Amino acid sequence: MIDYGNVKHPAADILHVVKGEINKKSSDPADVIPEADVIVLCMPVHQYRDALTRLAPHINRSKKDVYVGTVYGQAGFNWMVHEMERSFNLTNVVTFAVGLIPWISRTIKYGELGANYGTKAVNVAAVTPPEKFDELDRIFFQDITVRWHKNGRFHQACSFLSLTLSVDNQIIHPSRCYGLWKRYGGMWKSEEDIPFFYKDFDDISAEYIQKMDDDYSKVREAVRKAFPDREFKYMLDYLSLERVSHGKSENDNIKDSFRNSAQLALIKTPTVELDGGAYGLNTNCRFFTDDIPYGVLIARWIGQELGVETPFIDEIIEWVGSIRGEKFLKDGKVDLEYCLSGSHTTGIPPAYGIKSVMDILD
Repeated sequence: MIDYGNVKHPAADILHVVKGEINKKSSDPADVIPEADVIVLCMPVHQYRDALTRLAPHINRSKKDVYVGTVYGQAGFNWMVHEMERSFNLTNVVTFAVGLIPWISRTIKYGELGANYGTKAVNVAAVTPPEKFDELDRIFFQDITVRWHKNGRFHQACSFLSLTLSVDNQIIHPSRCYGLWKRYGGMWKSEEDIPFFYKDFDDISAEYIQKMDDDYSKVREAVRKAFPDREFKYMLDYLSLERVSHGKSENDNIKDSFRNSAQLALIKTPTVELDGGAYGLNTNCRFFTDDIPYGVLIARWIGQELGVETPFIDEIIEWVGSIRGEKFLKDGKVDLEYCLSGSHTTGIPPAYGIKSVMDILD
């Protein structure tokens, strides 16, 4: 138990304590961005494009390189940054995205105390231009893993698409939520009845993740065939990515990979209190706002353009649409009119002016 004043938090053994001071903080990009050599977005995926639009005018053009990236590489982050570069005529931006978030961290007291439960054994990042990887590793990547944990060295992915089609939130979150909806109707009588999101993982949710990952694997294979000159070493299915990231292979099935995870054990199912004291699945959380329009839908569009059928992805998209009033599919295809109707409605490639699937790679 961490005891911090009037804050108590369950924790494993405390191995290391790090203290530091924030040099500057502001809600105004003009106060902090002009000085920055490395800019890192740590926020829900669907907010990336708005954040880039806000910070772009303040990027220092006199610097040789300004590194703009994110610690979670879902949804074609390179497409977003290239959109920003075109809109603001920026020529000194180096883009990067980390694959899976390198660590599990939790806020204990906002702005004062957090807990880090350790780094993954292997971390992956994509960088464009790719020759800038080594410099970024020296000035940033090593500082967020190896320096503190003596582990978690970064490896370079050949393409941002490897991350876009592999990072697992978009596969895990919608599938688990669909399983909770099917098993419980997405509703519980009391807070005590709500299952933990990972620790209480069940067979139906594991089955749905496997179905989702099977559809993704078909899209990944089609991408490999379309771009035979790319290695795509880190474009992996869920369990393979789990084994590579954690440097071990004792989890040989999806259900156990979650139930046995000490890092994920305390994460609760996102819910909202309903009238009468019951609790319902929170369908406005990032599991829905990120992982469908800036996750699953991207795989669906790429699959469609490469002639791949994705029946379970379609089922998930239609289910989410039925409870959120969204119509991403029409007549068996991605509905471009709907998906491009707002400035940032979805993150499919056509939202960035990419009309051909053959143009999705840097």
